[in-house]
Formats: sequence, structure tokens, C-alpha cells
Amino acid sequence: MIGSLVANFRVFLIILVRVTALIQVAPLFSSQAFPQPAKLGFALFVSVAIYPWVARQGYMLPDSAVDYFLVVVGEAMIGIILGFFLNVIFAVFQVAGQFFSLQMGFGASQVFDPLAQIEIPLMGQFLNIAGMFTFLVISGAQKLLLVGVYRSFQSIRAVDLVAGRSYLLPLFLRSLGDLFVNSLTISFPILGTLLLVSVTMGLLAKAAPQMNLLMMGFPVAIGTALIVIAAATPFLLGAFSRLLEGGFEQLGTILSALKGAGG
Repeated sequence: MIGSLVANFRVFLIILVRVTALIQVAPLFSSQAFPQPAKLGFALFVSVAIYPWVARQGYMLPDSAVDYFLVVVGEAMIGIILGFFLNVIFAVFQVAGQFFSLQMGFGASQVFDPLAQIEIPLMGQFLNIAGMFTFLVISGAQKLLLVGVYRSFQSIRAVDLVAGRSYLLPLFLRSLGDLFVNSLTISFPILGTLLLVSVTMGLLAKAAPQMNLLMMGFPVAIGTALIVIAAATPFLLGAFSRLLEGGFEQLGTILSALKGAGG
């Protein structure tokens, strides 16, 4: 095995570059909470595991050093694109929480996300953690490696990425559009309930001006939203699972489309 790796080091380097780029960008693995040596070690382990299969399939390598450098850059871009697409799927949970944080009364509350190393709204962090647990429950890490590594090497090479570059811009635009559509779909039960609460409080303010509805509105909105979230959590987790499963299926479709564009 070691002799084969040394003899075909250029092929192994291409595999290592794509896997490393994917792990650096992909959800969960890209967190700064994971030490960089651990990420590199995991990427090396995955590359060694996938190398025999890629070597059997064969990988056409250019003779020129400049062309080989461009192939390495293309392989890194493939890993970044796959990781970015999966990150867009995970951003749905955070954006969904941001949609109703302001109406709920938590618009000014920010918490530190240890995975992304940034501050995000409280409800966005709650849905983000729920989505991360769902990702682990449905064996998302295994599917990420199966689709993002094994399936990607089976479907696409750096040359195919160059040939299908016209497909990438519509892909990014459609992914961003789906992000907002899915976020609104997930947040709509809570957002709609809070809209009804706001309308009700407005009608009460007109009917009984002497009531201090400004002070009453915050606890009513927070309490109602928490009750709705507690009641809808089983359904939300099911929606998270379907969203992640659909994301992996769509990722496979994207790989097939890029392969077809390149072929």
C-alpha cells in the first residue's frame, strides 16, 4: 500500500486536496472547535481509504506541471463547492430562527455559536443545534463522506468542472433561493402564530387604550412562541430530516449534472 502511494503520489495528492477542501468547508467538520491537525489527519485517513478505488478506476493526469497544478486547483474547487452547498442547507435552520426572533421579542439577544465561532440570534442557535443533532441522527457524516467523496470521484473530475462551469451560477442562485423558501417554510408555523398575536394585541389596544399592551406584548409573544415551538418540535425535527435527506439527494443530482455537462 505504501509503495503504491509513493509510486502514484500525484493521484493521491489530488484525492487529498479534494477531501481536505471538503472537510474545511463542510458542516460540522469545518467548525473551529475542531483542531486543524485533527482535520488534516481525518482528511489523510479518508484519502488513504478512498485511494485504492480511485486508483483502480484510473485518473488521467496531464504531463505538464502547469496543467497538473490547474487540476489540483480544480479538485480543491470541487471540494469547496460541495461543502458550500451543504452549508447552504444548514444555513436554513439559522435563517428560519432569525425570521421570528424579532417578532418573538428575542431580536436583540445574541448567543455565541461555538461551531461557527460567531454570534447569532438565540432562536437561530436553537434551530441550528436541533439541525446538527438531526444531521448526526440520520448518519449525515457517513452520507457526507459517501456522497461528497466516493460519489464525487465516481461522477466528476476537474476537467468536468471546467466544462460545466456555466451550470454553476444557476446552481448557486437556485440554492440561495431554496434557502429562503425552506427557511420560511420551517418558520411559518411560529411566524404565523406571532402575526396573529400581534394583530390581536393591536385590536385590544384599540378596544382598551388604557391597557399597557406594550409591556404585556413581550411576555405574551414569548410565551406563545415557546408553546408553539414545544408543540411543533417533533414535526420540525421531521422536516429537518427530510430537508437534509433531500439535500444529499440533490447533491447527487448536481454531481450527475456536472458530469453530463462535462461529458
